[in-house]
Amino acid sequence: MQLSAIIEALLFASQTPLTTDELARLVRARVAEAEDVRLRELEDGQQPPALPEWLTNLAATSAADASQALLQLLHSYDESQRAFTLSERPTGWKILTRAEYGEFVRQLFPERKPERFSGPAMETLAIIAYRQPITKAAIEAVRGVACDGMLQKLLDRDLIRIGGRADLPGRPLLYETTELFFEHFGIRSIDDLPNSSELRKVKLPDPAPGPAADVEQQLALSAIDSPAPLQPT
Repeated sequence: MQLSAIIEALLFASQTPLTTDELARLVRARVAEAEDVRLRELEDGQQPPALPEWLTNLAATSAADASQALLQLLHSYDESQRAFTLSERPTGWKILTRAEYGEFVRQLFPERKPERFSGPAMETLAIIAYRQPITKAAIEAVRGVACDGMLQKLLDRDLIRIGGRADLPGRPLLYETTELFFEHFGIRSIDDLPNSSELRKVKLPDPAPGPAADVEQQLALSAIDSPAPLQPT
């Protein structure tokens, strides 16, 4: 039994992404479990057979071994043109259907509609993604309009969250993206965004002066009381 096949089975059965450390730990745990059963049988006076060599060889499986097995799987999927592939997310690896088969798979779930975002919402989300953590005043300085409604919609959809307060007068809230943001757009980190390093260096316009404590407090409370987030399709 090959390590790549075992890891494929783990990813297929898991409902959440798995890191290489978690994959390696699960493989080692199975070897330890088998050895523990064998030792108990010996203590009971039985004569269990030795563990198969392929299983004992997995006792020292490392995260690096898991990474190599994942690369083998990716190559195998590409070579055989499978309808699914592996994708690394911020929280680990998972098996996904390839995008080109999405319209067919969607027929299984006619009640689910693709998530649609307005231009202003995408613009606000892009500013937060590239310049996080960022205050509402800084976002509005870039967009040139108030963004309270857009921020609330993004908070409700769990694509952004309040990440703290800025060390500025009035201690304004700071906004940042969530894990669901990376999941929804299929990226591992901010560095995967187009032209990330260049755009993060661009100087932003100075925020307009004026108190915004009441609105900031309302958004903070709304984030706590927001309904359950929408899941990506």
